[in-house]
Amino acid sequence: MPHAHDAPLEIRDDDLTGSATRALIARHLAGMHEDSPPESVHALGIDALTGPGMRVWSAWYGAELAGVAALKRLDDERGELKSMRVDDRFLGRGVGRALLRHAIAAARVAGLSSLWLETGSPDSFEPAGRLYASEGFVTCGPFPPYVEDPFSVFMTLDIAQR
Repeated sequence: MPHAHDAPLEIRDDDLTGSATRALIARHLAGMHEDSPPESVHALGIDALTGPGMRVWSAWYGAELAGVAALKRLDDERGELKSMRVDDRFLGRGVGRALLRHAIAAARVAGLSSLWLETGSPDSFEPAGRLYASEGFVTCGPFPPYVEDPFSVFMTLDIAQR
């Protein structure tokens, strides 16, 4: 059996029925609760991720799940990045960046003009914040339905076709 590092990264639409994806979403939720008080955790569970206006992708090296990302359509022009998570075994290999770029491209194709996200402010979220900033996201204030929260950082990216 080939090793995961021999296979190219493949990003595909995910309906969240697979056990690997469901397990990574569960680990993502648990991880968010480790670093933030419950009222400051905005990660979505499986049911919310399969709701209307949601699109989910998973990234794979061969048969091994490397990461997930989701896009929630907020309205005709705005989308929110949700559930960005890379499996710990694949951190530092560009999986998060590939998923982020995939989501940005999909948002453009869907006709959205901006992307928004909420991430954490504790130190454990610093790599995620650096990734978003390196792809052009800028810090902003809270956007509905969020409110100011010391455990949250809000960011946005203008993706309008000019």
